[in-house]
Amino acid sequence: MIALPAGLSELSDRYDVLLCDVWGVIHNGRESFPAALDALVRWRAEVGPVVLISNAPRPSVAIHEQLEYFKVPREAWTAFVTSGDATRTLLAQRAPGPAWTIGPPRDATLYQGLGLGFADVEDAAFISVTGPYDDETETPEDYRGRFDIAVERGLEMICANPDRVVQRGDQLIYCGGALADLYDEMGGRVLMAGKPYAPIYDLALKEAGGAERSRVLCIGDGVITDIKGAADQGLDCLFIAKGIHGEAAMRDGRLDAGLVEGLLAEEGVTAAYAMADLVW
Repeated sequence: MIALPAGLSELSDRYDVLLCDVWGVIHNGRESFPAALDALVRWRAEVGPVVLISNAPRPSVAIHEQLEYFKVPREAWTAFVTSGDATRTLLAQRAPGPAWTIGPPRDATLYQGLGLGFADVEDAAFISVTGPYDDETETPEDYRGRFDIAVERGLEMICANPDRVVQRGDQLIYCGGALADLYDEMGGRVLMAGKPYAPIYDLALKEAGGAERSRVLCIGDGVITDIKGAADQGLDCLFIAKGIHGEAAMRDGRLDAGLVEGLLAEEGVTAAYAMADLVW
């Protein structure tokens, strides 16, 4: 049965390094979680490195300002890697394109310095997706007509954010992974480098200084990204159950091991540990 530690401190003698998810673990898109930040600060001060590992589709340097906005103290993390960092390698290999890009203007930093040109679906050489153009109103179905054209033309899709949904305050919003799922279902080819795929973990482990995998603990709330990714890389994982899953694993206000295991089993994965929220 999955272990339910009372706090991260109970695991501090078993691991040297944390690879910690961001959205859903240390903030919800509107506010940060002080107890989670305190846990990371204490781990870094008393145990070892904390590498933030996010499926954000922008380069990590472009997310530092967001961390400051959410009052994430610099003492809480040693290094930061994103799906955007890992995806830039895939994009550079396809320069000069042109690429049909799907995503909001804030994600434009993903393409800086890569020598890529841009075009609409009718003239593009491939597709690059960071998320919907408007994640407040759009759903994947809004793209089906244009995806029909792309599939017919045999365009490959590079998805810079494998997350299907994230929590923004009390609302779930669609991410790039939801668009990639639809494109795949329609017969299109999709490549991704973020969680749960190997490239982002290779970057994170390099930033961690080459620690032994048996001494690395992953933390995340996404079953098909964080938990599956850790399992595929042979890394232990702490599942944060109240992230995008809300109260689904809670019974009478307490985390229930059976409900947690049921959530994970639906996607065919397991985790070593689970907590409702990240605390020390």
